[in-house]
Amino acid sequence: MAQGGLKDRIPPHNDDAEKATLGALLLDEDAIAAAIQYLRPADFYSNANRRVYEAVLNLFNLGRKADIITIVEELRRTGELDGAGGPAYVASLTNVVPTAANVDYYAKIVQDCSLRRSLIKVSGEVTVESYDESRESRIILEETQQRIFELVEDRHTFTYKSAKEIIPKAIEIIENLRNSRKEYTGIASGFDDLDKLTSGFQQSELIIIGARPSVGKTSLALNMAANIAVSKKIPTAFFSLEMSDMALMQRLISSEANIDANALRTGYLKKSEFTGLVETAGRLYEAPLYFVDMPNMKLLDLRAQARRLKVQEKVEIIFIDYLTLVGSENYQLPRHEQVAEISRSLKALARELNIPIVALSQVRREVEGKRDNSGPGLADLRESGSIEQDADVVIFLHREKEQDRKNGESGEAASDTLPTELIVAKQRNGPTGKVDILFHKKYTKFVSKTAVN
Repeated sequence: MAQGGLKDRIPPHNDDAEKATLGALLLDEDAIAAAIQYLRPADFYSNANRRVYEAVLNLFNLGRKADIITIVEELRRTGELDGAGGPAYVASLTNVVPTAANVDYYAKIVQDCSLRRSLIKVSGEVTVESYDESRESRIILEETQQRIFELVEDRHTFTYKSAKEIIPKAIEIIENLRNSRKEYTGIASGFDDLDKLTSGFQQSELIIIGARPSVGKTSLALNMAANIAVSKKIPTAFFSLEMSDMALMQRLISSEANIDANALRTGYLKKSEFTGLVETAGRLYEAPLYFVDMPNMKLLDLRAQARRLKVQEKVEIIFIDYLTLVGSENYQLPRHEQVAEISRSLKALARELNIPIVALSQVRREVEGKRDNSGPGLADLRESGSIEQDADVVIFLHREKEQDRKNGESGEAASDTLPTELIVAKQRNGPTGKVDILFHKKYTKFVSKTAVN
């Protein structure tokens, strides 16, 4: 069809459905409770119908019944009576339908037409922006995805359910969990004591792992990703903004094969070690583990890649190393506001994709100066307090400073295995507490303390 023909077409609407909806609202005051689930004033194509619906909502909010007389008076009070077609038009609406029984059906038709008009508007805006060569195509694509997602979210219908409707489903879920004998309701990290505390990483949750530099945030996240993808065969994505994918893979091979990381980097490997390396590489080769190596990654890029991995690779959990390295498109904002935007967006992304997102974050260096060596707390997360607010779970990685640990060993040779704490400082839907783990420096590998004992 020619472009001119498209311009001449009338946007989707159904005047009869709009009138039938309004007629039902005037016939039965209880019908508004059904219609309000689907419709806003902007969903009406006719200006007159939109004004009548706004008057119905105004009366509803005031706790007053909507009928012909009260609607006319409300429209007169707001100066919208003539724009709504006058008293005669309002009265005629009750003649369109004999009963209010089908108000849901009429309202859904009006909503569908409104959604189609919104899609036409978005596609028109995208067309115009696509011709604007001053704008980057990836930004246009991301904004388009966001607009479509907002349309979907905006059309979610909210209603209530009785206990008798919810109970059977709740029992079914509990029974399925019982029969499946799964130890955890979420995705297990592979650290048993931590998983007992959290029941695994839950869908739609934003999990923050914080630590001061050089304590092992990346190693812990890699170990978790390997436990999930290699051992459990659960599709996992690892976004790295600090290390290359090759460096991450070498570190992962070292920890999985129990090969000295320095020996791996220099190539001085024993025959038995090289054999173990090949076997480990084979297991990693088969694992559904995906790396995104993109330094200077912008928030737009991250969201786009996450959606792509969810759709194409069925990824069920995402790790981000680390949060405060993600760039914002709003360069003019102060850094703490940029981080707040990133934090909110990651939480929204976790809900959109319905998967856990685990993001690493640095803590303030002042933590090192604590005399009681109690480790970091929620107030120590760097850049923005919004990270603490948006996160469903906050876990801190804490280890005594090297000198303090050596002093505590009474002059004995320092062990290569370092006691470390995982401090669950916040858990929106569960308990907080501490978990003891061990760090093998030689292999850059964390293991559960209970697994060693």
